[in-house]
Amino acid sequence: MQLVQATRDQVLRPLSTVAGIVERRNTLPILANILLRKEGKRLAFIATDLEVQITTHGEFGVGDDNESTTVAARKLLDILRALPDSGDVKLALSSGKLAVQAGKSRFALQTLAAAEYPTLAQPEKWDISFSLPQKTLKHLFNSVHFAMAQQDIRYYLNGLLFVFEPGFVRAVATDGHRLAHNGTAVEGIESKHDVIVPRKTVLEMQRLLEDSEDPVTIDVAPGQIRFRFGDVELVSKLVEGKFPDFTRVIPSNYTRHFSIDREVLQGALHRAAILTTDKLKGVRLQLAENQLKISSSNAEQEEAQEELDIDYSHEPLDVGFNVSYLLDVLGNLKTDSVQWSVQPDVNASALITAPDDDQFKYVVMPMRI
Repeated sequence: MQLVQATRDQVLRPLSTVAGIVERRNTLPILANILLRKEGKRLAFIATDLEVQITTHGEFGVGDDNESTTVAARKLLDILRALPDSGDVKLALSSGKLAVQAGKSRFALQTLAAAEYPTLAQPEKWDISFSLPQKTLKHLFNSVHFAMAQQDIRYYLNGLLFVFEPGFVRAVATDGHRLAHNGTAVEGIESKHDVIVPRKTVLEMQRLLEDSEDPVTIDVAPGQIRFRFGDVELVSKLVEGKFPDFTRVIPSNYTRHFSIDREVLQGALHRAAILTTDKLKGVRLQLAENQLKISSSNAEQEEAQEELDIDYSHEPLDVGFNVSYLLDVLGNLKTDSVQWSVQPDVNASALITAPDDDQFKYVVMPMRI
């Protein structure tokens, strides 16, 4: 039975959209597959890892009948990418296999029954529903995602805190050593609520969202969050746990500030980082009258030193930081300059903000060098 006849790119686009969450190693063999669900001309592409599920559609089904099957996502994706982009691609079910034909190329892929595919059950009612432009949500994720923990035993840190308030939404991420916060005004939220979105979901959304004004609708229910935009629906389980109180971490009383060109600071830190080691990523920042000195050294007694001119008229300060944490924020911000705020205490965290984004705040703890 023929399922699809379309150009290579028509099939490749929705397949690439959903295949990103398919893990290379799975506890269940069927999780290496995607579900193809044909309902007349409309073909649904569905992938899940039991935590996240992505669905998208294409209007290139053949015939009016309904049919479903599952096939290895990576193999089908690799085959389509390797085919020339001229001529049509045909997908058909034959003797329990998916036949892929394009020109004189033919492939037969094993299938598993669609009835065995473990799709996520969705609630009938969602507690929170609101929309915002795709580029706004993408900016929120881009400006905080790098502070999420990776495989931390404090599992609630391996994700992003979404805080919903009447007229406002915040995104917060921390790994215990640094914290990133941003927020934006929205309409449609009536009560305060917060959820923790898994790391994988955030990274997948960053890949899928576009820099457009087109809306993304966000729905929240106990244990689940759903994002709908364009022809994509992403449903994710939420992380259970209590996120740290970020309001206590963000300083509000710092009075010593200086502004600095983001790319100039980024370049100086990159050069200083060359002589740090994987175990000790520390750099020293020495503040003096209108000067910032950045230095690093290693076990081979090699040294790097950078001097930058700044507008700073307070007493000197000598403090160490993990250079990776500083480069992360500078690499993800797109502003021309950043504002750096400090306290005279070497044990106090630094606050980095963006002049043209008043909700962005990045707090980084110092380290001993």
